[in-house]
Amino acid sequence: MTDEHIDIATAWTALGGEPSLLPGVSTVVREGALAARLPVRELARACVGACALAGAEWGARRAGLSRAPEVTVDDGAVATAFHSERHLRVDGRATSPFAPLSRFWRTADGWVRTHANYPHHRARLLGALGLTADAAPQTVEAVLAERPALEVEETVCAAGGLAVALRTPGEWAAHEQGRALRARPLVERERLDDAPARAPLPLPETPLLPMAGLRVLDLTRVIAGPVSTRALALLGADVLRIDSPRLPEIPDQHLDMDFGKRSTTLDLTAPGDRAAFEDLLASADVLVTGYRPGALDRLGLSAPALAERRPGLVVAQLSAWGAYGPWGGRRGFDSLVQVATGIAVTEGTADRRPGALPAQALDHGTGYLMAAAVLRSLTDQTERGGSRLLRFALARTAAWLTGDGTPAGGTVAASPAPPYEDASPWLAETDSGAGRLRYALPPVRFAGSPTTWDRPPGTWGADAARWR
Repeated sequence: MTDEHIDIATAWTALGGEPSLLPGVSTVVREGALAARLPVRELARACVGACALAGAEWGARRAGLSRAPEVTVDDGAVATAFHSERHLRVDGRATSPFAPLSRFWRTADGWVRTHANYPHHRARLLGALGLTADAAPQTVEAVLAERPALEVEETVCAAGGLAVALRTPGEWAAHEQGRALRARPLVERERLDDAPARAPLPLPETPLLPMAGLRVLDLTRVIAGPVSTRALALLGADVLRIDSPRLPEIPDQHLDMDFGKRSTTLDLTAPGDRAAFEDLLASADVLVTGYRPGALDRLGLSAPALAERRPGLVVAQLSAWGAYGPWGGRRGFDSLVQVATGIAVTEGTADRRPGALPAQALDHGTGYLMAAAVLRSLTDQTERGGSRLLRFALARTAAWLTGDGTPAGGTVAASPAPPYEDASPWLAETDSGAGRLRYALPPVRFAGSPTTWDRPPGTWGADAARWR
């Protein structure tokens, strides 16, 4: 059980923020936004508000202002942004966030959820189940119906695939990984060295772009990590996303998540590409990673090693389950974390079918919280210096959302309020190399902040591996 409240003050405290700045945040309430049994709207509002406040604080510090600009958090803008993948249109075409084999399945004793959006995850899932690569969903359904959920979870995970058995909040609270997570802070912050205090770069023209002139290496994929770097790009950072040429990307996911960024591919095991990466690192200010704990360490990219080569670097690391406990090395996604932590039971139907949050709120919320932590670290470095390590886990954000498994008011409601559905004020269109895009506007707003990104996503992997 946790006594953490779902509000911006809790998030701001976890970030080490100055409490006197909190009165500068106002909220526009939209009843029914992100309607759910759990306090999803409050979590989303807190994460976005903390990000906006951290951006306003860092911008004011760079501009030499005595106070940060006023911050406004609009539930409508937040809800629209948290549904960005659903709102995306490419020349009028709607997109789908999940592949046919990414779904709930009945098992012999309960339910399991799988994730197979990427081809290699689909292949591992089918291989673990003893099925051929062309197996239809009906075949998978028949196989899973005869096997216990925990057995499926272990078999698929051992094969490098993604499957999680449905657990109740109580079962997860008793699980060793659940206990390990609740013992950790919402935002893990660590000073890595005694690098000198950061001298804020002068703003080139105006205090409206707090990250102008700062460089961010983005080694993230899917949603949470890209959301964080997309927010930093909004605020003026030169964000360069780096992917392995051996890992495919989902085109629509790139179009949703990579506004304001550039994208390149580097094989960090190839000498030439590794040299290019080291050149980039030598003048980077921030590095954000979203790979499993330890995956990059084997390439000499642990946080201490990075800080040794680039003193003053801010390193933000994201994982699904945390970098500790029996599940510390497991793969995971928002949808699977919801299943393991009891959220799918809490949000389930009257006939006991598992449910889901109204958005991939663990992903989006954690992403904005990560961006906030980066911004706060930059501010803090101007006084205290030091390279910084920031750690986040989707399952830790889930622990904040669920508390003891019920909303703060007591028992879980029988059904959520009617949803707030008018997203039109927070949607925009732009041309891109992929066609005409309709997209969700950023919800991070403070007085004088940008209202959208300076560029649409380009072609994935097509940019040069160099800074602007």
